[in-house]
Amino acid sequence: MKKVSILISVFALPALYMPVAAKQMSSPGGHTVVTTELRDGKPVYSITHNGKTLVKESPLGFIANIGDFTSGLVHEKDSTGTFTADFKQDRIKHSNVSFKANTLTSYYRNADSKSMAIEWLVGDNDVAFRYVMPRQGDTGSAIIEREATGYSFPKSTTTFITPQSEPMIGWKRTKPSYEEDYSNDAPMDTPSLFGRGYTFPALFHVGDDGWVLLSETGVDGSYCGSRLSDFKDGGYTLEYPMPEENNGNGSASPGIALPGATPWRTITLGSTLKPIVETVIPWAPLQPLYEAKEGTSTSGRGTWSWILWQDPSINFEDQKTFIDLAAEMGYNHALVDNWWDTNIGREGMEQLARYAQSKGVNIAVWYSSSGWWNDIVQGPTGLMSRPIARKKELKWLHDMGVKTIKVDFFGGDKQETMRLYEDILSDAADYGISVIFHGCTIPRGWERLYPNYVGSEAVLASENLIFGQKYCDEEAFNATLHPFIRNTIGCMEYGGTFFNKRMRKGNDGGNTRKTSDGFQIATAVLFQNPVQNFALTPEGVEAVPADAVSFMKMVPTTWDETVYIDGYPGKYAVIARRNGSHWYITGISNADKALDLKLDLPMLTKGSTVDLYSDAPGKELKMEKMKIKDPSKVKITLHPAHGFVIMSE
Repeated sequence: MKKVSILISVFALPALYMPVAAKQMSSPGGHTVVTTELRDGKPVYSITHNGKTLVKESPLGFIANIGDFTSGLVHEKDSTGTFTADFKQDRIKHSNVSFKANTLTSYYRNADSKSMAIEWLVGDNDVAFRYVMPRQGDTGSAIIEREATGYSFPKSTTTFITPQSEPMIGWKRTKPSYEEDYSNDAPMDTPSLFGRGYTFPALFHVGDDGWVLLSETGVDGSYCGSRLSDFKDGGYTLEYPMPEENNGNGSASPGIALPGATPWRTITLGSTLKPIVETVIPWAPLQPLYEAKEGTSTSGRGTWSWILWQDPSINFEDQKTFIDLAAEMGYNHALVDNWWDTNIGREGMEQLARYAQSKGVNIAVWYSSSGWWNDIVQGPTGLMSRPIARKKELKWLHDMGVKTIKVDFFGGDKQETMRLYEDILSDAADYGISVIFHGCTIPRGWERLYPNYVGSEAVLASENLIFGQKYCDEEAFNATLHPFIRNTIGCMEYGGTFFNKRMRKGNDGGNTRKTSDGFQIATAVLFQNPVQNFALTPEGVEAVPADAVSFMKMVPTTWDETVYIDGYPGKYAVIARRNGSHWYITGISNADKALDLKLDLPMLTKGSTVDLYSDAPGKELKMEKMKIKDPSKVKITLHPAHGFVIMSE
């Protein structure tokens, strides 16, 4: 992959004090145009897409402990070029990534003759930018105190965004953990629920002109995660973590070595939702930070007793039951959740691992992230937050054949917390172990940066269906959001596909599922994550039609291609994914009436026969053969809270 040149040496050249004019950079196909300029010494930008202004004039710059780079700037030089990324990636929405952009790097000096640059990638549907700083004389480090980076949209814009939580609230003071409700076509000036702004990714509907998705990528242990402010002064501003996160431990302002750069801020634009769903900008500018040990698992399907049988199931016999279920379904692991250290013990876990392996299954093992920033008591604790204990634990896991761990309860976006994510991933890679994160932040290009990273929760996920009937009532609404927002920027470990109609062991009590079996199998494709821990139970599998079980025995978890077909956030979603030569076209609905869809499915062949899994009110799920007469006009009736999957043969 060709990397963008930063050309730090240019900063040593004499200042070129030329008249400042607006600089325009067009994408390779000319669809997107970024305009940058200095307005009274302040850097600003705007973006048009297909001739429509989707991002109005917005501020740029930052304030560091070594200088102010938001005002009083002098433009020195621009350099332009091209950027191409072509690589294979096995754990995202596309296995072959191809991205082209034109590049612009603008160099500035502030009033104290300190230097910085703004580096741009401008693709046909994606824009990314970051700030670059050279070494400033003898100064080789800096604290970035805040950014002026802003995003302003036309007045017609409505939002699909989720608020940042107050810090140190929720279960055992573990928030923020990216598990709040989304707005639904709300006006921009609607105050956030907690007054703390909004988390990435953030989706904006710019009236009839298009869509904009905001996020960031390339955040590793050398920086913090960021978010959006509340709407003010006509737009949103990039903000750093709240000082109170992680019980006040760690700095809210990131420190960088010089020369250095911030993460990439990403803006995906489209006249429709297609570029949003299919974007590869979270990974295109990045390179892997290390190579994973040969044989490290990067995908798979598993059972998970805790999601419905809860804490009492974390015992030796119940775990054997779910290992047996995994073997019956053809899955490669069973997840053993919290309290295993108390209820099963280490000797018991070793026996359980041997039993699983005798069935052709492995166990995946849960850990608390542990540390000094929350009140978690679920064990094991104290084993993932420090390197000595962590490496000893990982060796023990490796020696008994564990391939995947799930680490929970992080609660913050500070640079110190990002280092912990990175340290866990790096150490686990040394032992051939993949990592899932829960109670955590969103991934920010991590599938590319960390070869053994296999998913993050960072969403109002499946466990909430057990915790409150409200979430069962709203399941269809939330599920129709995720393909257009959260899951666009990276892996989403949702832990879904329920066959139990009631959210309790025995299928005879607890909250009531409002969605159909067809809806549930559709989400197994709709929600992208390379490791899927499905919410299947022995009693749930017995309660549904055989066709539903057969589908779940063969559904893949990795994809070679993803294509937007149809939908609208919060109403319905139809997405196609390809695994090898097989296409899976999946749809779910939250509409208030049946939708008679006429789908354009160019991946199907005229005259071919496909398998259609679907259900309807009063009719159970079944698989039927369907002949494709015209791939551009495939008729499907999609009922409220129901779903379908079309699988090519």
